[in-house]
Amino acid sequence: MKLLSCLLLLALAACQPAPPAATTAAAYFPAAETGAVKTGGVQVIPITTPKGKFNVWTKRFGNNPRIKVLLLNGGPGATHEYFECLESFLPQEGIEFIYYDQLGCGHSDNPRDTSMWSLPRYVEEVEQVRQALGLNKDNFYLLGHSWGGILAAEYALKYQQNMKGLIISNMMMSCPAYGKYAQDVLAKQMKPEVLAEIRQIEAKKDFANPRYMGLLEPNFYAQHLCRLVPNPEPVTRAMSQINQSLYVTMQGPSEFGISGKLTTWDRTKDLPKLTIPVLSIGGQHDTMDPEHMRWIATQVKQGTALICPQGSHMSMYDDQQVYMSGLIAFLKKSDTAARP
Repeated sequence: MKLLSCLLLLALAACQPAPPAATTAAAYFPAAETGAVKTGGVQVIPITTPKGKFNVWTKRFGNNPRIKVLLLNGGPGATHEYFECLESFLPQEGIEFIYYDQLGCGHSDNPRDTSMWSLPRYVEEVEQVRQALGLNKDNFYLLGHSWGGILAAEYALKYQQNMKGLIISNMMMSCPAYGKYAQDVLAKQMKPEVLAEIRQIEAKKDFANPRYMGLLEPNFYAQHLCRLVPNPEPVTRAMSQINQSLYVTMQGPSEFGISGKLTTWDRTKDLPKLTIPVLSIGGQHDTMDPEHMRWIATQVKQGTALICPQGSHMSMYDDQQVYMSGLIAFLKKSDTAARP
């Protein structure tokens, strides 16, 4: 009987699923920081600008020597925080990602100097961050969302030799085309009386009027920015901290198109210069034209398009499974293709 009991216990043990290898977690969450005091992956990086030296904040999550994704937040002027949803998907796939607040955003320094809010200067900032983090052509993926997509594309067009892949998330490659889509398509989807009142407020440049946001939130944001009501907490938190000086300087005060420094930005003719793998992500209900974002993938040498059918500008939330599955598949496929 004792022998039979032992055999039964062994059989039951054999039927249990094997525990995950401890080495997997140990490899992804190593004590890799070199300082005497550990900071949970936070690294404050000094950057040099024409106006002096400043600090920008980064935080590494995980470790993968072949796939390291640097995140560029949108706005311009939001924070890294709305990317926190990635923590529910990428670690289990062993993918490393790095939060980064651009200068003027979140935990990074804010020089409060509008002359520093410029696309070329931000490109050089990203390059300094890349060097400080030790990212290179064998591991460096850049994911830019919204304004971050403009910055990511601009960076890649100058520095793609340092990259392994590029993800342009929820952004068109032409601000004039974005403005035309907002005017010709999105505006016409609103109730005529609502649009007329919004136009009146914009004509008076009365953007601080609470009625402006009161009209936009249910009639535009809830349809095209994030279709989840209430918005996920990381989205609300990131947007509540937006740097209005940076946002208005680059984007302009209106939500229908761009009227700031980015008004004439257009890189559509330069897309064929991109030879690294490129993933273009968009949402069917986006503030951006989904067909344009699908078209981007046809213009680069190694392009993939991912249009989230239920997604808006925040497709990583309101069409989350499609967004995350597509992103993970792209990263793994491009990594496999790059292996010798």
